[in-house]
Amino acid sequence: MLGETGVGKGVVARAIHSLSTRKGQAMITVNCSTLPANLIESELFGRERGAFTGSSERQIGRFELADGGTIFLDEIGEMPIELQSKLLRIIQDGEFERLGSPRTIKTNVRIIAASNRNLEEQIRKGCFREDLYYRLNVFPITIPPLRQRQEDIPLLVRHFIALFNKKNNRNIETVPHAIMKTLQQYFWPGNVRELESVIERAVITTQGTTLQVLDRFDTFQIPDKTAGQNVKALIEVEHDHILQVLEKNNWRIEGKKGAALQLGLNPSTLRARMRKYGIQRQ
Repeated sequence: MLGETGVGKGVVARAIHSLSTRKGQAMITVNCSTLPANLIESELFGRERGAFTGSSERQIGRFELADGGTIFLDEIGEMPIELQSKLLRIIQDGEFERLGSPRTIKTNVRIIAASNRNLEEQIRKGCFREDLYYRLNVFPITIPPLRQRQEDIPLLVRHFIALFNKKNNRNIETVPHAIMKTLQQYFWPGNVRELESVIERAVITTQGTTLQVLDRFDTFQIPDKTAGQNVKALIEVEHDHILQVLEKNNWRIEGKKGAALQLGLNPSTLRARMRKYGIQRQ
């Protein structure tokens, strides 16, 4: 799987596993970029007691733990090239040895690999084996960045609201159209992971049942000027939304026909927002 950081490669990998005939077996995830270079071999393939200084106990490797199931190798482009031949052997022959052991272990795993790097470029640089690339590239899946699938954003927003409502004991039910529109127009350099953080922060700070975004996100700028000159910061969206509701209700704040109720805010909170944004009746 190929895609930028944060697009949801891990989610897709878990979906593939859960919908496969291996779903009753383990799915083991390995982030190749976080494992220390001197330990990655023993983490993946295991080690015997005394295999090297400090190894006082036998360790079962990730491939052995995943036998019969799935192993997800995230950031495969970060794997040291000297270990790539061992991975190639597992793919081709389904076997390996623990560090410090002459005994060959057979394993039957589905390998899902993911990278945010251009592996063909890594091959040209001599950082990734070409034969391993072709072995892994049997059924390639490219996950587009979030900015190229804006139609997914409302679904993701509703999913994250439900998730963080439950986590934070909130009851947010609606998202103003203007805020949703801004979310769909934003560039999202951090992709789904960034959207998740934005929604979690908004759920925590919202008062009432209508999602409100209180703080200005300095990152809410489109880096490519041709990509969208007219995208507003969320703070501007909220300012305009509050002003629109106040004007619609003839500047009435409290009561059943007041703007506070429609915005899902306490009247005192609405007045505080009006002071914060400098909103005054003309």
